[in-house]
Amino acid sequence: MLISEAGLETNTVHLCGEIMEAPVFSHETYGESFYTFILGVERNSGYEDKLNVMVSERLLCFYKLTPGDTVLVSGQIRTYNEQVNGRNKLIIVVFAREMEIVDRDEGHFNQVYLEGFICKTPIGRVSPLGRRICDIMLAVNRMYNKSDYIPCIAWGRNAIFAEKLSVGDKISLTGRMQSREYGKRMDDGSCETRTAFEVSILQLENCREW
Repeated sequence: MLISEAGLETNTVHLCGEIMEAPVFSHETYGESFYTFILGVERNSGYEDKLNVMVSERLLCFYKLTPGDTVLVSGQIRTYNEQVNGRNKLIIVVFAREMEIVDRDEGHFNQVYLEGFICKTPIGRVSPLGRRICDIMLAVNRMYNKSDYIPCIAWGRNAIFAEKLSVGDKISLTGRMQSREYGKRMDDGSCETRTAFEVSILQLENCREW
């Protein structure tokens, strides 16, 4: 694991939600099998984020996960590219390092902490409701000289602050992992519903200002 100067891991996620689909086989690496399942995590507003969780068979063997179970997941956001219809697609999952089935009354929660480097110029825009938004692509280093490229979105004052940041700036942030459906206009004129995954930023700091 990588540790920040402040003593925190640079990529941590804590989720509590309800399993929406039973785990299915994803892939095998060095003889170890990995599975994915969808975790539904409710926001205070009542909207439910549907997040992809990846778990090793070594952890899964301790639990029989079924739809409707409430589980506590601690881990990291992981990203990788996958060829889909001849194009690269960024796949975003929560990689479970610890997991536990808990009581339904535990309550849903969704907490993310990241520390990394801006790897694309932040893009500021205004929502249809007139709210300032800024999209950030954050590169978070992990072991073996690998990095995860995590899309993040800032709102309001955080968006105004983020628009002034530059490629290479090191930032830390707290927020939540969210899913968002959107319509993609296809070449034949049809509209396809897709799901985007990103970190919604609640707090944001430029590390060079510390």
